[in-house]
Amino acid sequence: MGSVDKTLFLLSCGGDTLIVQIYVDDIIFGGSSHALVSSFAEQMSREFEMSLMGELQFFLGLQIKQGPEGTFVHQAKYTRDILKKFEMGDSKPMTTPMSTNTALDADEDGEAVDQKEFQGMIGSLLYLTATRPDIQFAVCLCARYQASPRTSHRQAVKRIFRYLKFTPELGLWYSSGSFLSLRGFSDADHAGCRIDRKSTSGTCQLLGTSLVSWSSRKQASVSLSTTDAEYIAAASTLSDFGHRFGKIPLLVESTSAISVAKNPVLHSRTKHIDVRFHFLRDHYEKGDIDLVHVASENQLADIFTKPLEFGAFVRLRVLRFSLVEGVDNALIKGEIERQWTGLIALLV
Repeated sequence: MGSVDKTLFLLSCGGDTLIVQIYVDDIIFGGSSHALVSSFAEQMSREFEMSLMGELQFFLGLQIKQGPEGTFVHQAKYTRDILKKFEMGDSKPMTTPMSTNTALDADEDGEAVDQKEFQGMIGSLLYLTATRPDIQFAVCLCARYQASPRTSHRQAVKRIFRYLKFTPELGLWYSSGSFLSLRGFSDADHAGCRIDRKSTSGTCQLLGTSLVSWSSRKQASVSLSTTDAEYIAAASTLSDFGHRFGKIPLLVESTSAISVAKNPVLHSRTKHIDVRFHFLRDHYEKGDIDLVHVASENQLADIFTKPLEFGAFVRLRVLRFSLVEGVDNALIKGEIERQWTGLIALLV
């Protein structure tokens, strides 16, 4: 049984591994040996009344395309369905999910909109983030205003839908040749929330070249400096790790945050930071992680903390996350050219 996910089961047999994932009455399984997978399928069919659907192609709204070079996971059908549901199928496409000039707040003087419809739009978009990390920040930011949505909030949500109209086929590419090396990236937008001045943490983890986990969430406490915000964001990254990989590189942009974690002398200057976040220093001292500085332009978690201009957004989305159309490797290089061509066409 999995140490984090209790519906995940693993079986090791003669050097081969079988993985079984259960969701209510649906089961997906796979393994490193065809013989082991076939044996498990036959045994399950004898013990239970069940239907074998063959190679995994569709599961809970996720579309899966498997090939010798890797696996492509996307939600193209679901994307088109929600565009139609919320009458955004004929809307003008946008090249990014949120403008860099967007600064949402409570907008108490703004015109109120249908709360049920707004919450429905947010819920549909949140499910789509399972394969679309490129909309994670924008959706989570808009989700903060579900209690009392205004026209400005709905316009921001509609912008996300217009971006989906431009990129309905995007999904995550998992290469079969990717190496098993875990890396974490952590970033924070200091005091980004206009209401309570709390910072937004952005984290992501890559197994080899494959993105396996990501998050964008507002920090629970107000950070008094950029260093505090980066340090708290870095600490939150570790909570997602459920497997031992030895000394895990955690790439952080702020050199000050790295210094706080590495240097006990600076502890007196950070007593205002909640004690639960100082476990980052503890894991560093134990050798579980290695805090590494990363330049701003190479900070992958930047996309989860604030809106980015088109060039930086596409570079992170395509080259870093392998968020591409289809499973053809040529598309990884060709996506940027396609996006620029599409942008020019929109402006003409």
